[in-house]
Amino acid sequence: MAVQNHPQHQSRFHFPSLQGTGTAQAATDTTAATTATRVYAFASLRLLTGFVFLWAFLDKTFGFGYATASGKGWIDGGSPTKGFLSSVAAGPLESTFHDWAGAGWVNWLFMLGLLGVGVALVAGVALRLAAVAGTALMALMWIAEWPPAKQLSDGTVSMSSNPFADYHLIYAVVLIALAAAGVGATWGLGKVWATLPIVRDHNWLK
Repeated sequence: MAVQNHPQHQSRFHFPSLQGTGTAQAATDTTAATTATRVYAFASLRLLTGFVFLWAFLDKTFGFGYATASGKGWIDGGSPTKGFLSSVAAGPLESTFHDWAGAGWVNWLFMLGLLGVGVALVAGVALRLAAVAGTALMALMWIAEWPPAKQLSDGTVSMSSNPFADYHLIYAVVLIALAAAGVGATWGLGKVWATLPIVRDHNWLK
């Protein structure tokens, strides 16, 4: 009688690969740390940028003696736009800005823009609206200073250091980046803001 030998399958116990687990855990920890760093960096950028706008509003309103001399604030009867717009000396809208200088509606729009963008960024709410309003404000100020000009309208050297990229452009890009990243929840009220019914129904308010 022929005896058939069948191979025996023995169950073998394998220890889990500690090296693989450790590597995966380290990668997870690194990713989490990188994400946290990115979130806090964006939150810091949001708060600092918001303070720039908010401080500009406060200084121009109360005349703290920095960009606006004491006693020359908006609350004292001074104009937050007359000095800047009257001094525009280059660009395609030079005469237009001169006409706008000190006008009541321009003062109100300018100051409400500074206040709105500043409060939105510091609070971490309505970042998309802040990006739109802030970018429009920075674009107008960029045109007013007109970096492409090598000479002013009176023929003097403009002293422009760059024909395109200046701090107005940088601020505009920062505002857009903050809105795109949606970083209002960290050190802000973005999470609470997002739960409001009107905000849930209208994404452009986020």
